[in-house]
Amino acid sequence: MWLDETLTRAINGLAGFNGLADAMVFAITDFGVPALILLAVFNWWSPGDRPRIRHACVASALSLVLGLLINFAIITIVHRVRPYELGITHLIVARSVDWSFPSDHATAAFAIAGPFLLGLGAARRTLFLSLAFLVSLSRVYVGTHYVGDVTGGALTGLAAATAVAAMYTHDTKLDRIVRRLF
Repeated sequence: MWLDETLTRAINGLAGFNGLADAMVFAITDFGVPALILLAVFNWWSPGDRPRIRHACVASALSLVLGLLINFAIITIVHRVRPYELGITHLIVARSVDWSFPSDHATAAFAIAGPFLLGLGAARRTLFLSLAFLVSLSRVYVGTHYVGDVTGGALTGLAAATAVAAMYTHDTKLDRIVRRLF
């Protein structure tokens, strides 16, 4: 708990002092998840190993849905108060109406990125992982989450991606049917 609060204060302590940095983080926090979704969608038409890339696109959508469903279940059980409500952070965005743990943004970002982290080339992995990390970090910077919240969200998103990878495997009959539908 002490480390979580200390790291959260350190990251959030950077907020509000540099207008350019704040604007960049606002953009990441507001548009990071939609940008990851668009990046996944645009990968559908990217050159290379199209069957594998398209499989990752479908798995990414499935992971996103599963990750947010898992979050919903967790958040109904774990009622962690937001850090700004306890004076740990200073909030520089609008207040959230739900509980703090786990972060929906981090869950979504890592659930979307997860399928692209599994053997699709270093550049693609680096891009998706970097964006997911920045989205997560932005939620602490703006004061709406603890570091533990985004870590929990990242783990939830990756767990969802892992579960989807186990159930929806590449180049199976189901995979070929789904890829042909789109």
